[in-house]
Amino acid sequence: MNEISRRYGPRLLRLSLGLVLFWFGVLKFAPGLSPADDLAGRTIAVLTFGVVDGDVARLSLALLETAIGLALLTGRLPRLSLAALLFQMAGTFTPLLLFPSEMWHEPFAPTLEGQYIVKNVVLVAAALALAATTLPAAAGRGRRLPAPPETAP
Repeated sequence: MNEISRRYGPRLLRLSLGLVLFWFGVLKFAPGLSPADDLAGRTIAVLTFGVVDGDVARLSLALLETAIGLALLTGRLPRLSLAALLFQMAGTFTPLLLFPSEMWHEPFAPTLEGQYIVKNVVLVAAALALAATTLPAAAGRGRRLPAPPETAP
């Protein structure tokens, strides 16, 4: 099992992260299809001091998430895609601080929206694990992530 995990784990992790980001990004292209539309729009409006709001925020986030997802799915631009993912994830946690009454019933008891955000801790951990297992081998910008190294029997 250890050999299988070592051989296929990083690739499966990259593909699953890519699929989640791509899927959630595509949902945001259609107004009202993503349960995060309203919250994401309000968060971006606050973070940009009202410069970006509404449809522009939703479409910008849709483009970012879809691009990150495609990069991860194809294995292209590994450093950029993981950096963009961590940047995007940092933004997803800000509603916990910006809108606490909507995110928490009580301390340590998140609302459904809060749970939607808190689960992103797993995505961040997955991105960091992927970076640790694949980026040192990806020398050079724009190169595909290499296949995990073959292990001797």
